[in-house]
Amino acid sequence: MPEVALDAPVSEGSSDRSTWLVIGAATLVGAVWRVSMLISKWSRPLLFNDSVYYSFQARANSQGRWFRLVFTGGPGAEHPPLASLLMTPASLLAHYVFWQRATNTLLGIAIIPLIGLLGLRIGGRRVAIVAAAIAALYPNLWMNDSLVMSESSSALLVVVVLLCAWRLQERFDLRSAALTGAVIGIAALSRSELLLLAPLLAFVGFRSHPMREWAKRALLVLVTASLVLLPWVAYNLTRFEAPVLLSTNDGITLLGSNCDQTYSGAQMGGWLTTCLRDIVPLEREDPSQLSKRERSAALHYVRHHLSRVPIVVGSRLLRAGDLYGLNDLVRMDVGDERSRWASWAGIFSWWLLMPLAVFGWLKGRRRSGWILAAPVINAMATTVLFYGAHRLRSPMEPVIVICAAMGVVSCADAVRSRAAASGNRVPREAAPLPPG
Repeated sequence: MPEVALDAPVSEGSSDRSTWLVIGAATLVGAVWRVSMLISKWSRPLLFNDSVYYSFQARANSQGRWFRLVFTGGPGAEHPPLASLLMTPASLLAHYVFWQRATNTLLGIAIIPLIGLLGLRIGGRRVAIVAAAIAALYPNLWMNDSLVMSESSSALLVVVVLLCAWRLQERFDLRSAALTGAVIGIAALSRSELLLLAPLLAFVGFRSHPMREWAKRALLVLVTASLVLLPWVAYNLTRFEAPVLLSTNDGITLLGSNCDQTYSGAQMGGWLTTCLRDIVPLEREDPSQLSKRERSAALHYVRHHLSRVPIVVGSRLLRAGDLYGLNDLVRMDVGDERSRWASWAGIFSWWLLMPLAVFGWLKGRRRSGWILAAPVINAMATTVLFYGAHRLRSPMEPVIVICAAMGVVSCADAVRSRAAASGNRVPREAAPLPPG
């Protein structure tokens, strides 16, 4: 099959007015839809989930009480700081929960033209237009945008990381390597698991450049990512009894996904609050110490149920692919304040886009395969270690959009080529007779 569009990406300095007009129209459509979803939540209170932590911490930040816990007021690092920092200015306003939601809605709208730009870089104008159109309407993007959580900021930063990694692949200079690492560090301040993108994208240029040149740039990616994280890590090391790097969330995440209920039955491979009931905070115990006990309890459970681990890991991956535990996945989405109908719309959209995305990635893998694979590997590694859910899959959703757009364009090229070949074929009865 032809790869015309995928082999002819638009260069970084070029511009196409008509392309950007269409991307702008797609952004407008996506913005109208997202704002309507936001307005529908004008007076809706937060559910008791992670949004309470993000909202309270952003509000406390706006009052000068930086990075505090919800109920105790003690030092808080249940999640990395960027999402709450981005919502801190909105927390100065009346009806601040609505404006916190509005902040994430703006981030979600910004994803659309950035995905268009990434499509333009990787696959050309047709991929850019199709990708922006999909991003505007794709439920697994817009249903996160009115939540007081980190999904919108992390998805946006993944797109920026991919743009920087593409620049690194094209230019392969030290500045691009440093920029890629810095943006990965910023992304990890939104979702800590995104730090895995640093070693993954450090491999850009591994096969196409001399080892010494590649090693310098790979090291620079890792170092700059670490330097961006250093102030937050140093701050945490002064606040808690036990060492805390990016967050104290690993203990509760591991414990909630490693218990009897998540190792068998309809909720296998998921996460449940009932798994936490045997570990309660002790008097004068800070979050780092509690997380350490939760992590220890979770690992103890895993060691005593090793025979079940392969099955559980398989179910986590199937859940991440919307192939198992659908009712439980929807239940988790509803608990995170996503509408039930939006969650099901996301599942059906995933089923539609995923085959196109696989096809598109295969067609474009020679140019951009490793760059686009990195967020997918990241999300799957997180799923294997923790649990299967749409939240953990969200950082790879922009890749699904880009690859699906590449798949659509490749399919269109194939149909066009076959039609052209059929039109040029001479009918047997009309063929000229041989001489003599």
